[in-house]
Amino acid sequence: MQTQQIQSLIRKAASARRQAYAPYSKFNVGAALLTSTGRIFSGCNVENASYGMTLCAERAAVAAAVSAGYQQFKAIVIVGGRRTPPYPCGACLQVLAEFCRPDCLIILAAGARPAAIQTCRLKDLLPKTFKLTRK
Repeated sequence: MQTQQIQSLIRKAASARRQAYAPYSKFNVGAALLTSTGRIFSGCNVENASYGMTLCAERAAVAAAVSAGYQQFKAIVIVGGRRTPPYPCGACLQVLAEFCRPDCLIILAAGARPAAIQTCRLKDLLPKTFKLTRK
């Protein structure tokens, strides 16, 4: 993946982060998801007073893409935190595993102007995905 494309994804995720609704945690997160055809979909976290109903930025981006007819993704950028990049929760990793190959690129960036950036693959964060087997 080219540096220019990564920077574009980071900008889109940072922009989505500004739309986050996080009155309880004050932890705003934005995500930008790259489809296999090159389209980008973004999402932000949306909290709820009933914490279990909170929607993470990653799943919001996946829902936006799937709603538009896209179900194969190459990369996701997640922007949040102050100094340390945020890692996706287990639920988000499992949702990504539903639509991504194990080598899907995950880029994590921290801060309002992301400087601290880490990259990894889905298989590194979720080595044993749940798969429904049919007999």
